[in-house]
Amino acid sequence: MAEHKPIARALLSVSDKTGLEPLAAALARHGAELVSTGGTAKAMREAGHEVKDVADLTGFPEMMDGRVKTLHPKVHGGILARRDVPEHVEAMDAHDIGPIDLLVINLYPFEQTVASGADRETIIENIDIGGPAMVRSAAKNHAHVAILTDPADYDAVIGELDAHGGLTQEFRTILAAKAYALTAAYDAAISSWFAFADQGELMPERHSLAMRKADELRYGENPHQSAALYIPQAVPPGLAGAEQVQGKALSYNNLNDADAAFELIAEFRDGPPACVIVKHANPCGVAQADDLLTAWTDALQCDSVSAFGGIVAVNRPLDEATARAITDIFTEVVVAPDADDAAKAVFAKKKNLRLLLTGDLPDAGRPGVNLKPISGGILVQERDRGRITENELKVVTKRSPSDQELKDCLFAWTVAKHVKSNAIVYAKDGATAGIGAGQMNRRDSARIAAIKAKEAAETHGFGEPRTIGSAVASDAFFPFADGLISAAEAGATAVIQPGGSIRDDEVIAAADEAGLAMVFTGMRHFRH
Repeated sequence: MAEHKPIARALLSVSDKTGLEPLAAALARHGAELVSTGGTAKAMREAGHEVKDVADLTGFPEMMDGRVKTLHPKVHGGILARRDVPEHVEAMDAHDIGPIDLLVINLYPFEQTVASGADRETIIENIDIGGPAMVRSAAKNHAHVAILTDPADYDAVIGELDAHGGLTQEFRTILAAKAYALTAAYDAAISSWFAFADQGELMPERHSLAMRKADELRYGENPHQSAALYIPQAVPPGLAGAEQVQGKALSYNNLNDADAAFELIAEFRDGPPACVIVKHANPCGVAQADDLLTAWTDALQCDSVSAFGGIVAVNRPLDEATARAITDIFTEVVVAPDADDAAKAVFAKKKNLRLLLTGDLPDAGRPGVNLKPISGGILVQERDRGRITENELKVVTKRSPSDQELKDCLFAWTVAKHVKSNAIVYAKDGATAGIGAGQMNRRDSARIAAIKAKEAAETHGFGEPRTIGSAVASDAFFPFADGLISAAEAGATAVIQPGGSIRDDEVIAAADEAGLAMVFTGMRHFRH
């Protein structure tokens, strides 16, 4: 049977007082001497507990606005001393160092201070020094010392004390592992703040990540793969922090696809009502309209076959009529800033459908980095924040685009940014007409998108495919004229593309011959 070591002395110093009183009561009930600092000592005394100040333990007063209080041999010696090593015990006796059996610590709220918008001096003062030093000391010596850093573990400690009068080696090891994860994340948050916020460095020499597990997912991309959702210690606005109102647990694929929809709908945050439908991380329908229901209908009509079992994202709070229309087909996830009670009631009838409310949509142009694991390393790049305005476009054909063609070009270009390369997007009157994604050559993407538009016309009874009179966007330049010719054959009348090919003259000549208007952006949007 595992040995339960009793706790004769506990040092408590916490910024988060959650659960402190019942823990202190349990320790006192089992005969532990309580040692503490500042506000923690005051809170325990107010609760009626006898507490010894750290200054009385060390014989040295707190100084420098509390910067120096626990950095003392009588604290660290009591934590680090091995009770099974005679030389350590002799040193403790010689220097009047008493053992500390339990350390209860949570660190200065650095991330919360940053998130509050505090000034630089305040942020620096909330970098804890003594706390992490004690945490690491106790975790290293977990064979003899328990380190408690999470109020969520207090009840388990109290239960062990009440049932067995002490803590086992196995339990102390678990607590030590959590403690090192805490200090690693804490230092990562500090280094990230210095690099990104304080120094404005997106690619520092060393890149540290601090994340916590938010959810154990059902499985990964396939059922035989395990998966979990991790988010930064300080939760940013975004899909990971969304409220799941209803529906079964989210899978890896659900979150991956929902994030693709979320990032695309954010492009339309400040525009008219918009709807995005995503399947396997690629948009299969996008539309803007005067109201959300019309936007949904127009987006769905682009490719209703692919929309089955897809992800829907909107840029406005959901209303009842739109909710009813969305639930007419099988939908995995719906993402929205909010939903009224009537809409929620509609979704509630579809118990497996996940409804995620984000509260707001982020700025699509916000700074940040993307990370992609590769064998033996991680690729890091700046988020694709590139945007093009009408004034930045360069007309390269004999015919200039009309006002409506320009609007459709920019709309198609925005969508193409979020389509896997090679990407071709046809758009007309603020809605996608056909999308070709992820092909090995641009000509095939153009043809596939046109085929989908033809099928949509047959399915929904359009007089002709919506590619007729459309604008077409290509995420990268046309290396040959064949892709552009395919777009012209599909009925496109305007083209938006980056330009920059050694065959630009050939492509421009083909556009002129077909009577197309074409503009160059000077910017590409590869997405792999």
